[in-house]
Amino acid sequence: MQTMLPLYFPILIFIAFGLFVGIAALSIGRFVAPNRPDAAKLSSYECGFPGVHDARLPFDVRYYLVAILFIIFDLETAFLFPWAVSLRHIGMPGLVAMGIFIGLLLIGFIYEWKKGALEWE
Repeated sequence: MQTMLPLYFPILIFIAFGLFVGIAALSIGRFVAPNRPDAAKLSSYECGFPGVHDARLPFDVRYYLVAILFIIFDLETAFLFPWAVSLRHIGMPGLVAMGIFIGLLLIGFIYEWKKGALEWE
């Protein structure tokens, strides 16, 4: 009976090398980089502007609507390409399943449209 270690040895070497390179890069950066903190570097900021509010304030609902919109289009893109490539193999059941999926995404898109997430102020 042959042991499994020779099969996994290249993977272990690859993991060890990756860890070594990562730790070496972080260590070199830590020891070589200058450390001169000042008030501007240590201050918190929001998109390049000084912070004006407490960080624990609730977000505007439009932020969540844009996030939902991104998920809708991201999911659609991520699932449509492999589905289109394998459509000949999956046949009619695949076509029906994708129709249901697109229908659910369409419902989400209509919800976004009605809530006004597509209109910028």
